[in-house]
Amino acid sequence: MDARVVEAALRCLAQFGVSKTTVEDVASAAGCSRATLYRYFPGKRALLEAVVEHETRRLAAAIDAAAANADTLEDLAVGVLLTAGREFAEHDALRHVLAVEPEAILPHFAFERGNRVLGVASVLLAPHLSRFLRPDLAARAGEWLCRLVFTYFLTPSDYVALDDEASVRRLVRTFVLPGLEDAPLGDSRNLLESPMAAPAV
Repeated sequence: MDARVVEAALRCLAQFGVSKTTVEDVASAAGCSRATLYRYFPGKRALLEAVVEHETRRLAAAIDAAAANADTLEDLAVGVLLTAGREFAEHDALRHVLAVEPEAILPHFAFERGNRVLGVASVLLAPHLSRFLRPDLAARAGEWLCRLVFTYFLTPSDYVALDDEASVRRLVRTFVLPGLEDAPLGDSRNLLESPMAAPAV
């Protein structure tokens, strides 16, 4: 998708929200005609879905790069959480829509849609985590890290700020690493081996 259209749509969403943003608004902000935009997107829903897909791919690429550059399990977990936290904190459109129209955002983080996102996160992060954990645990750990992002993004905490490195590193050292490293590989007592383990802190 043309970068101008994505940027225009995000500006409109940050200003007007989902319900009040129109295709005409986006076309005007992008500096193109409504007819031109309709040739690529038959309606507002198609446009919004394309923007969500674009932003999801951008976030995934940023998280993938952060994980790939990590030399330790701690740095990997910190990099993933911090990258996601900063992306969300700096995303004006996402923050505005969540504040004024949460019903437009929350379904993407719950039930079947949420499970799909968790599955994608697991596939994305498992190869990186496999450098430090056995493969089956790496897949679960990737999902767990994504659940932590969901928890702190949707329910902010006074004690954890995912866009602050010192805060994230404290979280990882105090709660995340013990869940991943406390028991030897193969020990069933490991936090992520328990299907009843709570993902949030």
